[in-house]
Amino acid sequence: MSATSLRAGARSFERAGGRSANVAASPAFAGEALRIVRDPLRILLFVLTVFTVSRLHQHYPFLAKTRPALLLVIAATGYAYLNPRYLTRANVLEFWPMRLLVVLGVLACSSAVFGLSLGSTASFILSDYVKTLVYAFLLAVSIRNVRDLFTLVWAYVIGCGILAFFSLFIFGITRARGSDFARLSNLYTYDSNDLGVMMMMGLALTLLLLVVSRGAKRGLLLLNLVAIAATVARSGSRGGFLGFVAVGIAALILANGLSVSRRLSLVIAAPIALALGAPAGYWKQMGTVLQPKEDYNYSAVDGRKAVAQRGLGYMMEHPIFGVGMNNFARAECTISPKLQTLNRTGPIRCTPPHNSYIQAGAELGVPGLIAWVSLEMGIIVALLGLRRRLPRAWRRGTDAERFIYGATTYFPLAIIGFAVTSFFVSFAWMEPLYTMAAFTTGVYIALREHTRQNSGSRPLVTASFASAPRAGFGWRVARSALRFRVARPLPPQTDPTPCAAR
Repeated sequence: MSATSLRAGARSFERAGGRSANVAASPAFAGEALRIVRDPLRILLFVLTVFTVSRLHQHYPFLAKTRPALLLVIAATGYAYLNPRYLTRANVLEFWPMRLLVVLGVLACSSAVFGLSLGSTASFILSDYVKTLVYAFLLAVSIRNVRDLFTLVWAYVIGCGILAFFSLFIFGITRARGSDFARLSNLYTYDSNDLGVMMMMGLALTLLLLVVSRGAKRGLLLLNLVAIAATVARSGSRGGFLGFVAVGIAALILANGLSVSRRLSLVIAAPIALALGAPAGYWKQMGTVLQPKEDYNYSAVDGRKAVAQRGLGYMMEHPIFGVGMNNFARAECTISPKLQTLNRTGPIRCTPPHNSYIQAGAELGVPGLIAWVSLEMGIIVALLGLRRRLPRAWRRGTDAERFIYGATTYFPLAIIGFAVTSFFVSFAWMEPLYTMAAFTTGVYIALREHTRQNSGSRPLVTASFASAPRAGFGWRVARSALRFRVARPLPPQTDPTPCAAR
């Protein structure tokens, strides 16, 4: 049987809805262009991701009342339970990112028992954090192959595009009182600093899709890059600006899948878009980054420096379990050292941490900080290490191969953007990092499936490739990312006929 007839038969089989009793319709052949998967589970997760990233429903009261994110989670979970053939056959707990999510969930529950307020932490876990974990695991178990991962990355990018559209054309810009500095305000989705986190991750994932996109899709992605850069400028966030610079520099160094001329053109175009979108007083405000001691955050009792110092104190006082997830603000008004200096009869501000690292350490203690940072840094180290093991020919290979190779570059770029911008916001328990943990697990699963189908022998990925060591987590997980074993690539086949057709 020829390769052409085999592909044609597979496509007709998929259109007819045919599949085995245990596994959903087989993925497209590696040589075909990547397309968005449109089965019911992927559609539900696609829409859920768009709503999660863009928070579009908050703009429309009738949508907000229906609580679409919760309904979509319930619908996706129920459909997956009733139709397990749409899920990956891999055990996602075999991979270290998902194990770390379990560790963080256990630490969160422990912090509720031993923290400052059982009710406050338990309420936050049940109302918010459980949704984040369930969402991440839903994504992970729903990625069977490259196309599934490609589909979900598109959903994230579209969500960022919607968020950028609202920031440019819906949300207003106002000037700070007594200042000529203007920025986005009165946002009901994210505040202006939070936008920097979402935009930097969207920027990296948009660059990934540009690796395999053509035609009109490529034009839309380039437009999305311009909108993201303009949104960062309108937000007026210094953290977002630093993240933009960090991602740009990292892209120049790491994006070896793009030619030097293309990398330079993107680096030139992005600052131009940033400059065109910059509101009044933007560059003057960004210049204050070089003068930190003149900023109120350096000297004020509720400035970022003082809050960080108190947060480190909370972690030292409660090193094992922390003050409890979502209890940082409570600690500021109950056990804070500032209570000794402020007038007890006057107003006391229950300050949020304004720093994801301080938030993780203060609320979950030293183990929580280690686990959280290991998840963040481990993704960078593991995927860049994986890239060194992949065949360099994949940079110019099929769409599936270029996407996998690109993911090992642009997922770390997304985490670099997150690592910088999250230093200025309280995002430790929000969805972005957990989504990237699921996507990283999806890279492992997609690579294993792709090589299994195309190698004709042993897969490129060995069983212990992405597993965390049994002895513990934290630095051990980051260290294990340097030691995973990948089989040597097999020599190229001279016979183009797929192995299944021989």
